[in-house]
Amino acid sequence: MSPQHDDPIREAQRQWQAHGLGAPEVMAAVTSVFRVHQVLLARLNGLLAPHGLTFARYELLQLLAFSRRGSLPLSVVGARLQVHPASVTNAVARLERDGLLERRPHPDDGRAVVAHLTAQGRAVASAATTDLVASGFGADGLDEGAAATLTVLLEPLRAAAEDD
Repeated sequence: MSPQHDDPIREAQRQWQAHGLGAPEVMAAVTSVFRVHQVLLARLNGLLAPHGLTFARYELLQLLAFSRRGSLPLSVVGARLQVHPASVTNAVARLERDGLLERRPHPDDGRAVVAHLTAQGRAVASAATTDLVASGFGADGLDEGAAATLTVLLEPLRAAAEDD
């Protein structure tokens, strides 16, 4: 923030408190988390655009890259990424259309489908990861110590939501 511009979240907190509304610090923290989410998602999507990816599709590719066989059932993908099955289906369809993964029948369950990473998908995920790491994941101004502290500070919120 430049000195001539007030922080809009601090101003909202001030107004919240001036109007006698409860928990102004918590309101400001939650609003800050949402705003940072918007900023980071825009930055990450910008970094990934040259690879033809969004952050959601990158996460799916990287999840497959981390798996032992380069493939996972779509139900497992949804559970691990904590997204709705329709979102998984949409992302898989786009990645398949782009040649980055293939849908295959599950070897043991005739009703299930497996997403399998292609060689091209692995190469795109690797190149995208290189760019994300080089950019510090778009988290300008956040050093490793602050990142570790932030992760610890957010753990109680995630635990309370049973986000595991």
